[in-house]
Amino acid sequence: MQELFDAPLAPLTTFRLGGPAARLVTATTDDEVISVVREADDTDTPLLIIGGGSNLVIGDKGFDGTALVIATKGFTLDGTRLELAAGEVWTDAVARTVEAGLAGIECLSGIPGSAGATPIQNVGAYGQEVSSTITEVIAYDRRTRETVTLSNADCAFSYRHSRFKADPTRYVVLRVRFDLEDAGGLSGPIRYAETARALGVEPGDRVPLATARETVLKLRAGKGMVLDPEDHDTWSAGSFFTNPILTDDEFQAFRTRVKQHLGPDAEPPAYPAGHGYTKTSAAWLIDKAGFTKGYGEGPARISTKHTLALTNRGNATTEDLLALAREVVTGVRDTFGITLVNEPVTVGVSL
Repeated sequence: MQELFDAPLAPLTTFRLGGPAARLVTATTDDEVISVVREADDTDTPLLIIGGGSNLVIGDKGFDGTALVIATKGFTLDGTRLELAAGEVWTDAVARTVEAGLAGIECLSGIPGSAGATPIQNVGAYGQEVSSTITEVIAYDRRTRETVTLSNADCAFSYRHSRFKADPTRYVVLRVRFDLEDAGGLSGPIRYAETARALGVEPGDRVPLATARETVLKLRAGKGMVLDPEDHDTWSAGSFFTNPILTDDEFQAFRTRVKQHLGPDAEPPAYPAGHGYTKTSAAWLIDKAGFTKGYGEGPARISTKHTLALTNRGNATTEDLLALAREVVTGVRDTFGITLVNEPVTVGVSL
């Protein structure tokens, strides 16, 4: 277990932003993770859990407490059942399941971060979410001071949300278990229209697993969402805002605003989100409110490849990033009456 003091946190995040931690500990076993968490709880020391750092916005003043990097390793495959240690690199684990001929998470290729973070955010992309394959999450419960096993139902998954996100100081994810599908080397049904178009198939069709993975990686790279140290469009947290989910009444009021702003024939994106709810596109909102690709003049700007990504052009501060985020939120709210919600976790700052 490695321990450092007054340690920089920016290099541990994909934004490459944030001040130092008073103390930084890197744990490589579950026992070490639990030991550090218990010590922090026993001494009332603020604790920040870091996995891959792909969903963190840390304030410029840093973190006055213990930052714990979970660097545990473990990839166990038994038939279609997969168990991952929380510190496993997610995209590497996905690649190994594709190589093993198992479907279920292949469209989540290229997503940065660690395996332990995936249930917290209910990570999803291109028609797949981890909640559809997760069977159990092994976590340390800071309230009961025990290691617990939570079933899929216990995790209370919803769009980019879970029990872990709803109660962020209670659980520390240690391991995640999945049940994948052996479809004879084929992917799961392709559910996302963009992916189907890129593959030249119909939604619902299956394709070779490797083909699905390669196609998703190309789509993500085209949007600056595959990490590349030389490409500042990838110095981001991926999608900075979640897609708004509106009630029927809210959607009709929004639709009226769209027509007022864009013309009587304009129609906003609309996707079913359960009875009485409609999901619309945050990227569309941002673009139509006037924040196009590359928007901004300072060191923090909207990606040149995707309007949903806010980026550090190399010498930004966290305050630069937040100023841009606030400008986007205000512009979208003033134009369409919808308040965007940030997807990354903020530490020591807020929008």
